[in-house]
Amino acid sequence: MAPLPEPVEEEHARARELPGSLWDRLRADPARAPEHLALAAAERHAPAAQAWVEERRRMYAHSPADLAQMAKRRHAALARFEGAATGVGGIVTVVPDLAALAWIQSRLVFFIAAAYGYDPHDPMRPAELLVIQGLYPDPHSARRALDGAGTRVVQAWAGSRLERDETLAARLAKMVGRRAMKRFAGRLIPFAAIAFNAIGNERETRALADRAIRFYGG
Repeated sequence: MAPLPEPVEEEHARARELPGSLWDRLRADPARAPEHLALAAAERHAPAAQAWVEERRRMYAHSPADLAQMAKRRHAALARFEGAATGVGGIVTVVPDLAALAWIQSRLVFFIAAAYGYDPHDPMRPAELLVIQGLYPDPHSARRALDGAGTRVVQAWAGSRLERDETLAARLAKMVGRRAMKRFAGRLIPFAAIAFNAIGNERETRALADRAIRFYGG
C-alpha cells in the first residue's frame, strides 16, 4: 500500500491514538468498553469536529450533506489505513485494531453531527453515538448508561488476562459493527490480515457513516 501523504499521515496518527487514560479504563472495565470510549470520544473529538466544520464553512460554501460526505470519505480512508497497519500482527493486534477502529468511527459520528449543525459538545452526542452503533435503542437509555459509567468507580477485572481481552474484543467488535466471530478468521493470520483488515474496516466505517447521515440528516 502506498504511503500516506504527510498531512493525512499526521491526521491518521492523531485519529487512531487512544488516550492512555482510556486504555486504562478499557482494560480495567472491558464489559463497559463502549461507554468508556464514547465518553472519551466526546471529550477529544467534539473540539476537533467543531473546528473542522468552522474551517470548511469559512473556506468554502459547503452544504451540510456535502460536509457529511467529506467526513465519510475522510474517515473511511483513515479506517482503511489503520486496518492495514494493524493487520501485520494477526491475533496479536486484534484488540488494538478494534480499539483504534472504534476510536476513528466515534470521531466520524461527531464530525457528521457537526456537519448537520448539531453541537458536538452536547452531552447527548456520545449517547447518540451508541444508538447509531446499535448498542442502545434510544439516546436517553444510552445517556443513563453513560452517566453510570462516568460516575462508577472502575474495578479491576477479576478474570484472567485472556478473559479480559476476550471480553474487550467482543464489546469493541459489537461497537464497530462486527457481529459474527467467524469474520475474525482472516484477521488472525499475520500479514494475510492486512488486506482483510483494510477492506473490512473501510466497509464497516462507510456503513456507520450512512447510518449517522440518516440519523442527523433525516
